[in-house]
Amino acid sequence: MAIPVHIFDTTLRDGEQVPGCKLNTAQKIEIAHALEALGVDIIEAGFPISSPGDFESVQQVARTVKHATVCGLSRAVEKDIKVAAESLVGAKRPRIHTGIGVSEMHIRYKLRTTPEDIIHRAAAAVKYAKSFVEDVEFYAEDAGRADNEFLARVLEAAIQAGATVLNIPDTTGYCLPEQYGEKIRYLAENVRGIEKAILSTHCHNDLGLATANSIYGVINGARQIECTINGTGERAGNTSLEEVVMILRQHAELGFSTGINTRLLNPVSHLVSDRMGVPVQPNKAIVGANAFAHSSGIHQDGVIKKRETYEIIDPLEVGVDHSSIILTARSGRAALAYRYKCLGFDLTKDELDEIYASFLEVADRKKEVQDDDLQFIVSELRNSQHSDKIAAA
Repeated sequence: MAIPVHIFDTTLRDGEQVPGCKLNTAQKIEIAHALEALGVDIIEAGFPISSPGDFESVQQVARTVKHATVCGLSRAVEKDIKVAAESLVGAKRPRIHTGIGVSEMHIRYKLRTTPEDIIHRAAAAVKYAKSFVEDVEFYAEDAGRADNEFLARVLEAAIQAGATVLNIPDTTGYCLPEQYGEKIRYLAENVRGIEKAILSTHCHNDLGLATANSIYGVINGARQIECTINGTGERAGNTSLEEVVMILRQHAELGFSTGINTRLLNPVSHLVSDRMGVPVQPNKAIVGANAFAHSSGIHQDGVIKKRETYEIIDPLEVGVDHSSIILTARSGRAALAYRYKCLGFDLTKDELDEIYASFLEVADRKKEVQDDDLQFIVSELRNSQHSDKIAAA
């Protein structure tokens, strides 16, 4: 039986921390409903104390979401925590997400305090949050660069104070997959009371390793992945929800599962992209426009004969209607014949040879040959054939 992994979506909080991507309350509610339909377990709706608008958004999302846990972020500050609790009053499953920096870099230069003070403040924050809600997640900011022994001490204090989830962020996207996996394993094996809490990954993509780090985290003991739709997020972005979900689905031998309805991945991706005003890069895994598009003649021939020759995922599984055969100067006769057949033309071998020569002339002038180009080419050929017959008569 596959081990369930909770999907914690932070598109509305961390994912929104992109210049120019501010969402209003109505948009946040719309996306939250889409995320709930998608099957995410936890929706981080925002950072309530950051602004009146964000407080309202978290409050409204908390009131309208029916099944998923709704989470509000706070710093390890009593006022933050109290405001987060107030914003979550209407939630059926509220969670407060509080925490503090734990790396030497953060302790010395940002917080300007001592390791012992960090442990005290972590425990105090969790204890205070626990007075409002039962479900409290503690984040150890910049855990990726933190000393493992000290990190374990901080987490033990958080557990003793009542934390139910322990978030281990690679805040700067620094870790290699092996390093991050080893960190999670160390914590799973050395933190006293760890059986009382869930370890969570939260990885950033500064070195392009967020997805790999999250998977290594799960393999080594994490049971929650924090991620965003389209991998949106601050700087280079966060772990991409669609990527980790499909990796666990494609690699069933790992023994993990999620509750995500993968057929909704593409529609939700489009919704988030549209509301944020940020296009999805065409070559983005799973949801990019080119994820199931083929323009090389060798690949096209293989896909036409059997899709699995060049696709490990059925497009329908992620909400894409079909694979795309893109006609370019690199396309071969097989792809051209296939596209003409889709348009209702059954070409003879001689016709195909003649049309292919004309096709290449058009393809050399254009990045992509469209259906109307194909219609024109075949009509020109048949008009020419008709004229030849008249001349011969």
